[in-house]
Amino acid sequence: MSVLSILPSHALQGTLQVPGDKSISHRCLIFGALATGNSVFEGLSSGEDVQSTQRCLEKLGVSFERLSGSQMQVHGVGLRGLKSPEAPLDCGNSGTTLRLLMGILAAQPFDTILTGDASLRSRPMTRVSEPLQQLGGQFRLHQERFAPVYITGVSNSDSSPLSGGESILQVASAQVKSALLLAGFYTREAITLKGLIQSRDHTEKMLPDFGVTLEANSARIHLPAQQQLTASHFKVPGDPSSAAFWLVAAALIPGSEVCIEGVSLNPTRTGLFEVLKRMGAEIHWETTAPQAEPLGKVWLRYAPLQGTTIEATEIPALVDEVPLIALLATQASGTTRVQGAEELRIKECDRLDAMHSNLQAMGVHYTENREDGFTIEGTQPLQAAQWQSYHDHRIAMTGVLAGLIAQGGAHQLIGADSIAISYPGFLKDLERLQATS
Repeated sequence: MSVLSILPSHALQGTLQVPGDKSISHRCLIFGALATGNSVFEGLSSGEDVQSTQRCLEKLGVSFERLSGSQMQVHGVGLRGLKSPEAPLDCGNSGTTLRLLMGILAAQPFDTILTGDASLRSRPMTRVSEPLQQLGGQFRLHQERFAPVYITGVSNSDSSPLSGGESILQVASAQVKSALLLAGFYTREAITLKGLIQSRDHTEKMLPDFGVTLEANSARIHLPAQQQLTASHFKVPGDPSSAAFWLVAAALIPGSEVCIEGVSLNPTRTGLFEVLKRMGAEIHWETTAPQAEPLGKVWLRYAPLQGTTIEATEIPALVDEVPLIALLATQASGTTRVQGAEELRIKECDRLDAMHSNLQAMGVHYTENREDGFTIEGTQPLQAAQWQSYHDHRIAMTGVLAGLIAQGGAHQLIGADSIAISYPGFLKDLERLQATS
């Protein structure tokens, strides 16, 4: 397990383009694989999670070709063209890979096993298997809850092996929603999703670019049956969850000013931007390329921070950024409270517990540490310590930022290699922002 020593940083200055959005990149590869014709995608994430999706699709008979620059061509096989894999499909650390593939593989005429690393095998999969079983999918889970996920193939003679109909989502999860919509391409009748559908909406926004007709509003998502996907050319915007680290770093270090260009400004992903503004940071963002997945730039200049309250209704738009909010809270005057974030208990690690343990090691006192969130009274100085990544890329990168403002010598990040799961160039980009100031 790699160890990284981090020293306090001077102000960060400069402009960056962050890696392609991870959520969108997964969907590009999967939609392209299921389409007829050859799709071309530009700016895909190079993180290990997206590579896991590509490797699984390759074992299902899909081929990929690297074109010039950052372009990737996917040779689509259509909805009926996937091949039976010779071995279990290893999804690595990627919950998106495993859960979205569950929706597709539930309708294939062959058996499949989906597995992953120790972290992924500890995350619940019933939230996807249960609604898919209602459509006719057949699953067996380890201990009736976890991966490996064993999927029983359906009859090869049935062109529409799943039933369709209405599904009421019990959890606000883009992965669950997307798995059901992907299964909807194999249903006898239309599929309609209701309930907790207010989560990231990349699937709904992207499918029309692949020739799909669907209706989506705040009350329901309706996908008519018997549709095909057609090849598309798609530019992947920068990942706002990656941009968040540089915005938060600039908000923590006096004198900093950063600009992130070409980043996704999808409203379901910009919750942290709103929180930073509320906390007093000088932050502005604007759309430079209006499209289904809008691109734009975000600029932030350091200013003193004040505490705020994050309500449960805000969590879906910033669920990956809650660890960063905990770090911000230590440097904001007054009280910061987060509630309704119990979803973080079942991410790559228990992110609420990981942040509490790590910040406690740095001398931070939590006013409250609840099952669904926390309360922190600021400001509190951070003392250099050993920060455990828990094999979680977001906890690891948050630990780097904590070290940039720590007192008392070198701060150590244990398990720095997990950063590559989503942002292989993270440390080099940090060096760029430090070098230009």
